Amino acid sequence: MKNFTLVHIVAFFLFIFSNLVQGQVVITKPNLLGFNQACASDGFNEYNVSFSFSPETALGSSNQFILELSDADGSFANSEVVYTSTAGAIVSSPATITFAIPKTVSGESYKVRVKSTQPAAISSGSNAFPAYYKLQDSPFTINNLVPTANFCSGGSYLLTIDNPGDENNDSPLQYPSLTYNWYRETSATTKEFVGNGSSLSVTTSGKYFVETNYGTCTSNSYSNRVTVNEISTGVTVAINSSLGNPFCMSDGPTTLTATAGDSYQWSKDGMPIDGATEQNYITNESGDYSVNVDLGSCTASASILLDNSGFSSSIDGVIPDEDNVLEEGETITVTITTDALNPTYTWYRNDAQISGATSNSFDIDQFGSYKVTVSQPSSTGSCVASTEYLFTVSGGDNYFPNVEEIPNIVSPNGDGINDTWIIPQAYVSGTNTEVIIISPQGKTVLQTNDYLNNWPENNIDFKSVNPVYYYIITTSNGSTRKGTLTVIK
Repeated sequence: MKNFTLVHIVAFFLFIFSNLVQGQVVITKPNLLGFNQACASDGFNEYNVSFSFSPETALGSSNQFILELSDADGSFANSEVVYTSTAGAIVSSPATITFAIPKTVSGESYKVRVKSTQPAAISSGSNAFPAYYKLQDSPFTINNLVPTANFCSGGSYLLTIDNPGDENNDSPLQYPSLTYNWYRETSATTKEFVGNGSSLSVTTSGKYFVETNYGTCTSNSYSNRVTVNEISTGVTVAINSSLGNPFCMSDGPTTLTATAGDSYQWSKDGMPIDGATEQNYITNESGDYSVNVDLGSCTASASILLDNSGFSSSIDGVIPDEDNVLEEGETITVTITTDALNPTYTWYRNDAQISGATSNSFDIDQFGSYKVTVSQPSSTGSCVASTEYLFTVSGGDNYFPNVEEIPNIVSPNGDGINDTWIIPQAYVSGTNTEVIIISPQGKTVLQTNDYLNNWPENNIDFKSVNPVYYYIITTSNGSTRKGTLTVIK
């Protein structure tokens, strides 16, 4: 220790510091080259960023630089990789990366950042920039290209984007992710924003059009202009539901009737209903329904927020209307998921209600034909909406092979052939068929509505004479099959 001088100590720490520096790299904030917004399309999608890093000697031979794109708010919590360099390809600083934006981008505050893999390092985010992929970038039509429309005083007129698209109209409605901005012209060069969505209910006279929402990016995705006028009239358009509103879906569909006019166009949730051009429209679905009624000199609109007092639900664990296989020693958990308010659940096996089974989940450990009913009472108690699911549970071909005829011989000798009485699938467990087997002495040795192809389960004691049994098979609809069954060695 006496010979360990200050010089040695300094040299030691310099050595440690040098090794630490060689194992690290610093990446600068990336710069956007030649753009401050990314307005991509099928015709153009190429952007460049530059960045610097140091020291160059710190990079490993297999290092890769990765460019990540943030979400529309500039967060990298769920970033998307838009470029990855070949291992060892970028070794000199500064460097330039060329990348393309994904088709899903749509927002005003995206950022990019650079990461290295050997050693691991990460830059700060770039300046924020708008980014949009213009899935549709051509003019489209509204109001079927009719340039004028009239609505009755006190009413409204529904403008909609035309759909479906075809060779004459590249409708943006073909791209569900797109959104829209509606405008009313205030002069030859100015406009005011009036709404969003694929349709617009107009209550003020003016010239209207809609553009696909690509933020600050310019595009050719805009509609024709429609001049809408308000005309005084004494007619008020309304919609009547034959079963009331809300109506009970268990009573069947309701008929919506509009005020009489010259022609009609019904819409649901802002979208025109194809072929719905009569005064009446029949439906059993909830939704926001509206109708444009042509009164000759003007067109008036009415709407109704229809409630069918129904609900949606789904079943998990089995496949409805199919045979589901239950393996030996296992159970199948069946679960109902629903948005019903205060739902009730009723479970059945072979048309008999299962006692105590009243929750949304049930464990099945027996073969059979099953049904579960989900019910929801209305707020007034006058309507009960319900949905039912039907399914069967069996042991599959291992238990119930698909034999065509009822055999008249069984040989329970343990050779694996005809050891038990195997009957057609139409009569086994799950079909609610009664199976009776009667001995030669007239004694009932088996009576079940759940036959599992397992008779005889016990040894039959006989010496020289092959005993003849009798069977009676009665299906759930009353059809009966009878015959003899000879037991041989």
